[in-house]
Amino acid sequence: MAASRASHIIAKWVGFVTAIWVQAIAGNNYSFSNYSVELKAILQYNQLELNSLGVAKDVGKALGLLAGVCSDYFPPWAILLTGALEGLLGYGAQWLVVSQRIAPRPFWQMCVMMCMGGNSTTWMNTAVLVTCMRNFKSNRGPVVGILKGYIGLSTAIFTDLCTALFTSDAASFVLMLAIIPFNICVVAMLFLVPVESSVGVEEKKEEKNCLVQLNLIATSLAIYLLVFDLQGSLGSSASKLFAVFMLLFLAAPLIVPIRLLLVDMCKRRETNGGFIEETVVLSIEDEKTTPLLSTIEDDNHCKEQPVPPRDPEIVEDTQACDKKILRLGDEHNLGEALQTLDFWLLFIGFLSGVGTGMVVINNLGQIGQALGHKSVAVFVSLFSIWGFFGRIGSGLLSEHYIRSRGLARPVWLAGSQILMITAFIMLAMALPGSLYMGSIVVGISYGVRLAISVPIASELFGLKNFGMLYNFLILNIPLGSFLFSGLLAGYLYDREAGRPSAVGPNSTMDATFSGRFGQIGGIFASFSGPLGAAHAQTCTGGHCFRIVFIIMAGVCLLGCLFDIVLVGRTKALYSSLQTGAKGKIKPSPYLNKKT
Repeated sequence: MAASRASHIIAKWVGFVTAIWVQAIAGNNYSFSNYSVELKAILQYNQLELNSLGVAKDVGKALGLLAGVCSDYFPPWAILLTGALEGLLGYGAQWLVVSQRIAPRPFWQMCVMMCMGGNSTTWMNTAVLVTCMRNFKSNRGPVVGILKGYIGLSTAIFTDLCTALFTSDAASFVLMLAIIPFNICVVAMLFLVPVESSVGVEEKKEEKNCLVQLNLIATSLAIYLLVFDLQGSLGSSASKLFAVFMLLFLAAPLIVPIRLLLVDMCKRRETNGGFIEETVVLSIEDEKTTPLLSTIEDDNHCKEQPVPPRDPEIVEDTQACDKKILRLGDEHNLGEALQTLDFWLLFIGFLSGVGTGMVVINNLGQIGQALGHKSVAVFVSLFSIWGFFGRIGSGLLSEHYIRSRGLARPVWLAGSQILMITAFIMLAMALPGSLYMGSIVVGISYGVRLAISVPIASELFGLKNFGMLYNFLILNIPLGSFLFSGLLAGYLYDREAGRPSAVGPNSTMDATFSGRFGQIGGIFASFSGPLGAAHAQTCTGGHCFRIVFIIMAGVCLLGCLFDIVLVGRTKALYSSLQTGAKGKIKPSPYLNKKT
């Protein structure tokens, strides 16, 4: 029995390592800026049309609700396979266009390619997060921090690997986005399986130690990538050597299950080749009979209460035996969660954080171009690496302060909004070096938002229906991308580019632009009619995105207010997580659920 338990523990950690690898390549959705400039030139798009492709990429996440539903009915390997195939087709088709092996496709076909590539990551993320959150119930914060940290590093991994091997060739980069995730997902399909969560003090202590080791490995990888980015261009041999060491860092998490396996083998030898079997019949019988006895007692409690048929107050009290009042922390399905104010506070705060972050992610190529930078690869990597520190750091710190002080986890969401406001002010000022600092601070803030929102959702509304809850929550990514990046940033950029003083050397003026696209209807008009070189415009100067950044700072301020309200409403829940006094949490005023 003990040997079986040990094998389950090792299997759980092997599965977690493969989940890390999936997350390390699942951030391809954030890599659009690495080839958006080349794509814009090949397709002869203006910024509004290019941002529409970015929106189509993010709209793929809106279809993640299907992945959430399937996660409750299909094993993780099936969810991973779906994402792997979809990514191979979506990014494979984009590679054919970027490498000019086929002629530029119509706009709607490009949108389908982008949507498939973006949707592939939702299947990968759902399989990984749902499985690992259930396998590591007592360490949700650190586990999500590690997984989200690696997905934050994935853009830097792809960017630096492509730079080292192919000198930043856009076609080679897109080909990597198609092939590498597919192969990693095939490997993960074999090992990522649901396993019983930790039981017992010693096992939980060992779990915590293993997570600390994985955090150190991940941090070392992030520092290694950061040093490479700060180093600048290297020779061919040095670049290839860098790629080899980076792959070794990615393989390093295997140290954890290998160490556990060796410890297990040593224990078996100490007991003459096997574990001493323990008598568990009594505990099994107790486990089987205790719920039945408690149910009988509950039923007798309801039956023994004398209920005069015409006394409304006593009838109402008796009916309470047949109903369960949902509290924060109880298992909610999606419909029940949507009826609570707490969910919408989390949802709108998430929209303001990730939606504004998508403006930077989708437009980083053009932001760098406007500020006079020939390449934005270093900014993409800085955003990715510092996003990792935001994700992994917030996961560890929030978990520590919950256990030590009962500090509500949404406090970190409010703090990330304040950082985001600071970053947008720096970007709006367009001072020398502001893009470096802006990329770092936005990356940290965006990483905190993604890493903290996931465990908050599971703590407020339970893990039973977490797949659906998670995918509904990340609808904010395509929604924010559409509102803030596609509509607002695209229109304001082209308006600034249309001014005579803002036109770059390669741009052309089109008098029909404003009449055809309008202000808000522009993104819809771009789905019809021919696209041509007459619409391609380039804006240079700090003014190109200044208004966008100022508006984004205001949106973050509004989101900060929503996060502060959520902190006040969840304070009792997180105090109870520290003390174990769940009964003190007030029930939701919206819900009464029959059991």
